[in-house]
Amino acid sequence: MKLKLILSVLLFVSVTTIADDDYIRPQPRKTLHLPWDSKPSSYPQQVHISLAGDKHMRITWITDDKSAPSVVEYGTLPGKYDSVAEGETTSYSYIFYSSGKIHHTVIGPLEPSSVYFYRCGGQGPEFQLKTPPAQFPISFAVAGDLGQTGWTKSTLDHIGQCKYDVNLIPGDLSYADYIQRRWDTFGRLVQPLASARPWMVTQGNHEVEHLPLLKEGFISYNSRWKMPFEESGSSSNLYYSFEVAGAHIIMLGSYDDYDVHSEQYRWLKTDLSKVDRKRTPWLLVIFHVPWYNSNTAHQGEGSDMMKTMEPLLYAAKVDLAFAGHVHAYERSKRVYNGKLDPCGAVHITIGDGGNKEGLAHTYIDPPPKWSEFREASFGHGELKLVNSTHAFWSWHRNDDDEPVKSDDIWITSLVSSGCVEQNRNELEHALVTP
Repeated sequence: MKLKLILSVLLFVSVTTIADDDYIRPQPRKTLHLPWDSKPSSYPQQVHISLAGDKHMRITWITDDKSAPSVVEYGTLPGKYDSVAEGETTSYSYIFYSSGKIHHTVIGPLEPSSVYFYRCGGQGPEFQLKTPPAQFPISFAVAGDLGQTGWTKSTLDHIGQCKYDVNLIPGDLSYADYIQRRWDTFGRLVQPLASARPWMVTQGNHEVEHLPLLKEGFISYNSRWKMPFEESGSSSNLYYSFEVAGAHIIMLGSYDDYDVHSEQYRWLKTDLSKVDRKRTPWLLVIFHVPWYNSNTAHQGEGSDMMKTMEPLLYAAKVDLAFAGHVHAYERSKRVYNGKLDPCGAVHITIGDGGNKEGLAHTYIDPPPKWSEFREASFGHGELKLVNSTHAFWSWHRNDDDEPVKSDDIWITSLVSSGCVEQNRNELEHALVTP
């Protein structure tokens, strides 16, 4: 009887958490204004790291001094650096703005699940990073459409509290929106987290910043956030892939050409042909504009890309697809071509990182059959790939500065369900079809 009562209470708590329609959302918060911190011109700032091929990490930072060296000293003990790497630099101008010297230096080979101490440019503070594991389990933080508001800071604080190995960002980082100094303040805002764990990002509409006849698009994004596109055989920083601890992760460009004749489409087919599900049983895809969206905001914007690329991803048996753009949270059931499909991907929209434009509150009713959970609140997600067959996903709402777990689910990989083996011929046909 006592056990029955406990189970009843737990069931009640679970149900009321999932269907919490009475939740009163906190008010929007103002844009952050970070005070200018005067440092020597050669002092490293806006430090962030990203994965750069097998056992390597790219360290990126900016200096005002154009002659500062692109050198990273690193080692496994604080203050004792037994390795040195030298990298490359770039810079850009944008109307009346000129960037500092942007340094990109790759270090490695590095041991998995290890802490390294490093220093940029031969001076400044010592930073500390932790490399991801080489095997399961591995944990990812996921948050899109970050911006620079009070809610952004709350989201970042919550991500900092969770034990994650890699941060995945499905686009819309700084919300600089042509004001280039806002890229600098964003870099300073995220440095405490982005200098300690790899941030793997793709672009959103707020990264475009195209000025007809004056500036090509993505100049700020490409200069500041270099990803491992060359390491994955891509010709563009707007789409690439990487592998980490049993997962093959593909970052696609919603704002680059994606039709069947495009370079991105050709690259995707080539990349999928190289995926070995024995080595990487989990296959994840991240892009900005959602394909499955029951919010009234941005309805249908992902339809063309979905029509072109979803058949390829379905044939490859992608497990999970993450998107941003819509400023709310939504999780689908396994779905393909608008219909429930046990071999389709779970689609998660997580464009709720804290941006200045606020939340998208209105949903289509009744919800589509494929929509499992949806809520217009700021927050972040956590994905733990426990082993080759099971993963645990949770979404944490920002509730008055406390991360409240509002949605969670165990996900079984398509490899373990038999979908991958059953559809091997389908994949081979999709990859060879012009």
